[in-house]
Amino acid sequence: MAVTEDRAIQHDAGGDDKVHVMVVDDSAVIRGLLTRTLEADPMIRVVASVGNGQVAINTLQRMDVEVVILDIEMPVMDGMTALPKLIAARPGLQVIMASTLTHKNAAVSLKALEQGAAHYVTKPGSTGGLMSATEFQRELTETVKTLGLAARKAAAKSGRPSAKRLGVATILPAAKRPEAPKTIRLREGPIAPPQVIAIGSSTGGPQALFSVLARMADAIKVPVLITQHMPATFTTILAEHLGQTSGMPSAEGRDGEPVVGGRIYVAPGDFHMKVVAEGASKIIRLTKEPPENFCRPAVDPMLRSVAAVYGRNALAVILTGMGQDGMRGAQALTAAGGSVIAQDEATSVVWGMPGAAAMAGVCSAVLPLQDISPFIRRLVLRTAA
Repeated sequence: MAVTEDRAIQHDAGGDDKVHVMVVDDSAVIRGLLTRTLEADPMIRVVASVGNGQVAINTLQRMDVEVVILDIEMPVMDGMTALPKLIAARPGLQVIMASTLTHKNAAVSLKALEQGAAHYVTKPGSTGGLMSATEFQRELTETVKTLGLAARKAAAKSGRPSAKRLGVATILPAAKRPEAPKTIRLREGPIAPPQVIAIGSSTGGPQALFSVLARMADAIKVPVLITQHMPATFTTILAEHLGQTSGMPSAEGRDGEPVVGGRIYVAPGDFHMKVVAEGASKIIRLTKEPPENFCRPAVDPMLRSVAAVYGRNALAVILTGMGQDGMRGAQALTAAGGSVIAQDEATSVVWGMPGAAAMAGVCSAVLPLQDISPFIRRLVLRTAA
């Protein structure tokens, strides 16, 4: 059912196992478009469609909502003002920021991620034709279902009533449903001295990157290559924020530039970023090769190139994110003698990418987010000693 009015939609909750979503945008056209896109998936139900942050807060008090899609610019109460109020009102609520693709909105969206939003989307029609309607629908619905699962896990821990009537198993297709807990088999052997650190991340990644890099800068003298699933403009702002957070020089990688120690290179939106050896130098290469794992930039191409150039002296870090991008690249890297560490499930917004690497048996360590920086620092400082 397409909804364009500023209202909540009441449903009989009995036996409802769909993800409950609230769309918050001052444009009735956008609300209707998002609602139609979401409800095309049988496991998603839009239970509320409202026009500003204040109405969203009021609606949250009487509706069972698990995921909110929140516009940034709205009258009465904008998205940034509403964000902390929504999170405080419903612990475990997953908020996706929605904005047009501008430099200003990219900066605001990253600030929202730092303040508790789980993810962001660019509004339909604002991506300059880079994303088709089918790609947008796939990305949005998969993100909502994955975050819906995270919301239910949080609700289960808190004992909220909705968690008792809403199961977690049926949100995702059978192939993507969480399996019974497995024992993670860590790769044995010492980690070689890293000459490069390559980091891959997606959903929840910016927050994790800020956390990891803020506590590493004084120890890191090797290059840091980062692929975060993000569109152009967003990656530009991400690189700037990472530089401010870490104190290290940070920018999007430029095709043909030398890779030097102590710098951060971020894969620019819509380009795969690789490193190649040219004589004694190592050079950044950007390519428009087809997306991998539905992504460009993707982590796998970066890790494969790092494996080929650095071999056993490469260290890969797989942080929170949907899907399994990075797993095959991590396999190539360990086959070349390099090492991989991954973020653990408890501290990941989504344990897709790090979980895939961990279950593949390629990781030397699987760590809580707060332990990743100390682990790398000890490794680097031990190597320098």
